[in-house]
Amino acid sequence: MLIFDHVHFYYKKGQPVIQNMSFTIESGQFVAIVGANGCGKSTIAKLINGLLLPKEGHVKFNDLDTSSPIELHKIHKQIGFVFQNPEDQFITTSVIDEIIFGLENISVPREEMRSRLDHALRAVQMEDYLHSMPHELSGGQKQRVAIAAIVAMRPQIIIFDEATSMLDPQGRRQVLSIMQELHRQGMTIIHITHHMEDVLSAERILLIHQGRLEFDGDPLVFFETMPVTDYQLELPFGVRLYQMLQQKTPFLADWKEMISSQWSIN
Repeated sequence: MLIFDHVHFYYKKGQPVIQNMSFTIESGQFVAIVGANGCGKSTIAKLINGLLLPKEGHVKFNDLDTSSPIELHKIHKQIGFVFQNPEDQFITTSVIDEIIFGLENISVPREEMRSRLDHALRAVQMEDYLHSMPHELSGGQKQRVAIAAIVAMRPQIIIFDEATSMLDPQGRRQVLSIMQELHRQGMTIIHITHHMEDVLSAERILLIHQGRLEFDGDPLVFFETMPVTDYQLELPFGVRLYQMLQQKTPFLADWKEMISSQWSIN
């Protein structure tokens, strides 16, 4: 269980980034954190795994508090972090070394490393790239290697911080599919994104606005009740189309014309 307990954070005193934020994420949930650029999403991600520490309040994971240096070391082993740019995570010159390096850092026994390596590469469908150099891979492949390096360490939570934003549509679909499969296997997934199409597979949405939690609940309720565009977000294509069908707009009586009009602005 992950707990935010009345968390406040700022980079510069008097300019709050996160204000009195409280929420709980249960084990095994798939949560999307959304909001406009600069609303505090990435700061929340870094607070979750202790890359940043609260100025007030507490962030706890399974009774471990990020404010304790001893407990923070244990938290880092249990919460994986996939960044927006996968190259920010690469420090070696081959896929195999990239994954092994992470396993060495958490003291995985040598005899166990191979099975973890093979499992992680299968999970992201990169088995054939064991000896490839990360910088020669496509954007989507790089991100899948970055995910494999985290999966091999067997964390309880994986945070994806805008992990699909630099990818082409195919790469995004591949990464989203991996998230969904990891979730089906019992992993807690926290997906931070401003792509509304990406949140439809989440069980729960947290909307962040100016450092505050504005909504916490089911995606369907979110799209039905929240004025999404007021938060500089766009409705997913499927939701826009559904709403137009419900309204039965007269000048778009032809459903083909309706789809075409919405597809052109998606």
